[in-house]
Amino acid sequence: MKINFIPALIAVAINALIVYALFSVHNGDGKEVLTIGGFLFLSTTLGASLAVSYEDSRTTTNTRVVSGVFFGIALFSNILFAFFSFSDASYIITNGLLFLLFLLVVYSISKAS
Repeated sequence: MKINFIPALIAVAINALIVYALFSVHNGDGKEVLTIGGFLFLSTTLGASLAVSYEDSRTTTNTRVVSGVFFGIALFSNILFAFFSFSDASYIITNGLLFLLFLLVVYSISKAS
């Protein structure tokens, strides 16, 4: 597995802007949880989609597709949480399960090659 530095840096910058927008939109409690959780989840998925490559091109393609799908799911989830009132526990459980599922799928893809 190889991580390309410049695309990873761009992915982090894009996610910082997205998370700032979510932070600005959300008016209720839980801004900190939304900001930190959203940044970690979105940065990991977009970073894996843009900056990670493997020796086998099929593994790279599958990882990028799965990462892109989970980035879309994470973005949708965080947008919903930004517009509605939520408890910290519901956010952590929902996005934590999605994040762990993402890690499991990407790990399975990388070990299958």
